[in-house]
Amino acid sequence: MCSFFRDFSGSIFDDRAVHEPPNNTPDFTGDVAPSTTSVSFTGNPEFDNRIHELVKDWGCPKGAALIEEMIGTVLKMGRDKTGEGDLKLFTRSLKELRYAARVFEPYSKRRKIAIFGSARTPSEDPAFQHAQLFARKMREAGFMIITGGGDGIMGAAQQGAGRDESFGLNIKLPFEQRANPTIDGDPKLINFNYFFTRKLNFVKETHALALFPGGFGTLDEGFECITLMQTGKARVMPIVMIDEPGSGYWSSMLEFAKEQLLKRGLISGEDLSFFKATHDIDEGVREVLHFYKNFHSYRYAGHLMVIRLNHRLTKAAEEQLNDAFPDLLKEGRFEQGTAHWMEKNEPELLHKPRLIFAVRRKNFGRLRQLINAINDSEVEKEDGKRA
Repeated sequence: MCSFFRDFSGSIFDDRAVHEPPNNTPDFTGDVAPSTTSVSFTGNPEFDNRIHELVKDWGCPKGAALIEEMIGTVLKMGRDKTGEGDLKLFTRSLKELRYAARVFEPYSKRRKIAIFGSARTPSEDPAFQHAQLFARKMREAGFMIITGGGDGIMGAAQQGAGRDESFGLNIKLPFEQRANPTIDGDPKLINFNYFFTRKLNFVKETHALALFPGGFGTLDEGFECITLMQTGKARVMPIVMIDEPGSGYWSSMLEFAKEQLLKRGLISGEDLSFFKATHDIDEGVREVLHFYKNFHSYRYAGHLMVIRLNHRLTKAAEEQLNDAFPDLLKEGRFEQGTAHWMEKNEPELLHKPRLIFAVRRKNFGRLRQLINAINDSEVEKEDGKRA
């Protein structure tokens, strides 16, 4: 007979959950993608069993239940008489996502920053030189750099980062787009047929975003990332918008956001916390690094949000967060604790202290502000005193 225990929230859990953690992996929303364990994939028990045996015989050490579910979905598309055009779209998309995941997997423990900007920016443009220097400084700070793999700002960032510390997510176009010389031929250059699979990888694999002046594509990437964070569909991360000295590109956009979006009530004031516009490269670098000063990452555990910290907060700092951010709480308080049982699949992070709370999933701009407050809070030394 199994025993039971209480976790830090006071909830009672069957201890089998600790010894047999679910095969969950964090997705780019900071949530978890649960394995399917007790559903019929096809609606036919005989076919379900055949799929199960096939996956077992093939040998799938991770996510076997999810692979079984994918096979069942594909068979259902055949039964639905899905058109050939749609089948080509789905097949190519899955192949692109699989290939990209294989390329990124060896570097999964490295932090990365995606840098966006125009492919048309010439090398003599100050924005080109700005992007090159910014990428070099981010590389020196320990980040790998992801760009669209093309020329202009992308090529500048690739030069600043260097080939070994770069990824290129190139899009196949009938004009303009080509791989820049720095990343061309490198195994970390990935060529995509579809913008949506490319954009998914930009958001899924990065830990920060830097936007330099660009056209529709740059604006599309930047505003989509902000929208995904605003709606809780992507994990909150730092975004810096960098202008070269004397330029008003991003400052004009910020003014538009304040005068047209905020004043009309189309966004909340907290939404402006998702990004920072600056002319100063060093300020842009500091903005990214400050985000990870004490905050490490977060994920959901049922109704709880679990924020991993690099250092435990002082008791006074914990109280200050409770006073400043009650609107983020669905119930209860912010409390410090240890890893939740649902995090057992991330053993390399189990030692980190946690800030745990029953989260109200509504205003993610306030979550961004909470992260800033965490990074500005006093922390304990190893002996338990204030740092």
